[in-house]
Amino acid sequence: MSVRWGFLGAGFVASRGLAPAVHAARGATLYAVASRDEERSATLEPERVHATYDDLLADERVDAVYISLSNNQHREWVTKSLEAGKHVLCEKPLGLSPLEVEAMFESADHHGRLLVEAVWGRWHPRFARVVQLVTSGEIGDVEHIETAFTFTSDMTDNYRLSPSRGGGALLDVGCYQAHAWVALTQGATDLTITQVDRTIGPTGVDLTTDVRVRINNDVTAHSVSSFALPSRQQFTVHGSDGQINTDVGESFTTWNESSSLLVNGAPEEFPVTNAFVEMVENVSRVIEDESGWIVPRADSIRVASILDSIARHS
Repeated sequence: MSVRWGFLGAGFVASRGLAPAVHAARGATLYAVASRDEERSATLEPERVHATYDDLLADERVDAVYISLSNNQHREWVTKSLEAGKHVLCEKPLGLSPLEVEAMFESADHHGRLLVEAVWGRWHPRFARVVQLVTSGEIGDVEHIETAFTFTSDMTDNYRLSPSRGGGALLDVGCYQAHAWVALTQGATDLTITQVDRTIGPTGVDLTTDVRVRINNDVTAHSVSSFALPSRQQFTVHGSDGQINTDVGESFTTWNESSSLLVNGAPEEFPVTNAFVEMVENVSRVIEDESGWIVPRADSIRVASILDSIARHS
């Protein structure tokens, strides 16, 4: 059986990443799309185009909804989708606060539906391998995690530059790095912020957030998230007996290309992978009550709490 997907939103990620992934995925069909522009919706090549989000949610043939709206719209449309009986895959960050995220998962429980945060890089085999290596003790005890996700952009009229719409570098790309902390430190249950430096842009969002933390007493971590610094992605894990770092391929968003890790200096190669496809196939299998992996809800809640704490600390 194939899960029939409906999309709320037809922007860049939906059109370039998720629509081709659903078309390519096993066990998934792009059945319907709704956006502010019906012509743009049609370019994603669904079976049906709906004029409004509500029309799509009323379509009984839609099994699951992918949401790629501005961050401040996530809670509203996740909740409405769940109430309509749809499973939900929602773009990161799932919510603007831990309270929002917890409320969405409570709604999913109440309606007996699946809710998953679309942090697509976590489905990449290379990321899974980093987690496996750390968990197995390949580099001893983790001592420090060094990450960065920075780029410069001429964004105009973009929700990422609007405080009221959940903009800013921390929410946009800091979430990838917070997910790495959580995945590598058994949930980052005890986290102390030791330093935060932020550069606020003319629209009121953080263009750069540089943060240092201590996790579970023993692990230090440093992350840089930015819309204003030269393009760079870094993911390095220092341990008592060695080091892991990403090599070929972007650290968090490698896509449709081969990639590699350096594990104690020795390369490990990964074939061309589309993590969007991996995500869609895994979520679809879980919806069908088959084996599949999804980002744990506890991780999404914890990441929301960490990002909120960083923002409040600054």
